[in-house]
Amino acid sequence: MYIYSIIFLVGIVIGSFLNVCIYRIPENQSIVYPSSHCSNCHKPLKPTDLIPIFSYLILKGSCRYCSHKISLRYPMVEFLTGIVFVLLLYKYHLNIDLIFYLLLFSILICITFIDYDHQIIPDGLVLLGFVIGLIYKLALYYFVGTPIEVLNSLLGFLAGGGFFLLIAVISNGGMGGGDIKLMAMLGFWFGWRDIILISFLSFIIGSVISIMLLTTKIKSRKDAIPFGPFIGIATLIVILYKNYILMHYINLFM
Repeated sequence: MYIYSIIFLVGIVIGSFLNVCIYRIPENQSIVYPSSHCSNCHKPLKPTDLIPIFSYLILKGSCRYCSHKISLRYPMVEFLTGIVFVLLLYKYHLNIDLIFYLLLFSILICITFIDYDHQIIPDGLVLLGFVIGLIYKLALYYFVGTPIEVLNSLLGFLAGGGFFLLIAVISNGGMGGGDIKLMAMLGFWFGWRDIILISFLSFIIGSVISIMLLTTKIKSRKDAIPFGPFIGIATLIVILYKNYILMHYINLFM
């Protein structure tokens, strides 16, 4: 069990870095410089202020220097990243797949919260996903001997991006360009079969959550509801439970 504890700690540390990316990337700021600081008083934070989750608890959710309230978002992203890392370890164990899926979901977590906050999916993060996916497929080929399924990746790219592009055209812009590019990238990763399932689940999840938001009046009909988070959730579900979903679907109709 100790390996799960280690991967959780790695996850919350990565989550702390993702918080920086989520805040700075939409503002076109460097994710490296300047160092972490209070967004209110701009005081540079000490290492003891940057311990994931624990610093938030020790400081009782306030800045050490100006007592400005720190958003609960920060420890939430750290904890979420740790949990996702543990789930991926459970799925893939310690191998080359785990490394690349940890990278992919770090990108998806960034995209989820940026899209939620700003209704944008940065092209740079999508491009980074493409590059990591290509390196992943090459690494599998050279180190494991797994054949590169070029056609499957190409069809996945076209199926994911093409389907969402079609929806954008039919709905007159109801689907954003960032969602189209994100689905194309995921299609490249997973191939045409899995991207169809991801698309299907993302719409189900999106419909359920949107109805809940409207019913509870957290969102109104005039408010934009970003689709990126639904894609991220659907992708994780497909990775973890794809075989179970398909088996249940087959049993339902047969």
